[in-house]
Amino acid sequence: MAETDKAIARIIETYKSAVYAKDAVALIRLYDPKARVFDTWGVWSYEGSASWQLAVEAWFTSLGTERVKITFDDVQTSSDAGFAVVSAIVSYAAQSAAGEPLRCMQNRLTWVLKTSGHVLRIVHEHTSAPVGFDDAKAILMRPSGS
Repeated sequence: MAETDKAIARIIETYKSAVYAKDAVALIRLYDPKARVFDTWGVWSYEGSASWQLAVEAWFTSLGTERVKITFDDVQTSSDAGFAVVSAIVSYAAQSAAGEPLRCMQNRLTWVLKTSGHVLRIVHEHTSAPVGFDDAKAILMRPSGS
């Protein structure tokens, strides 16, 4: 496995574990300070990791005792020296404090990563969900077989 592929795998695992632990600091370390984030919810864009950290902290606080287990499916990568693009279908599954499943949603995720200080970091994140033609509502679960 190439070094870039190993770095991407570490970023994915850190992302998953930081969200589950509600550790905003660990999550934000994955992002370049000048990162731009196009999130699915409510705000057009977050400019810089400090802005994104405030949104992440608010999300984690809103969870109360719940945790979010994340899974990445259909991960595709393309990389060159010091640069990578990752796309995936990401499931965000809320769990009660006792570990019981509560709800789940999926997003399409794209990361653009570049080397910064010898570490691959997210410089752009884009999450999205398709919108239904008939009702203009976000489709938060991928249809089976897609």
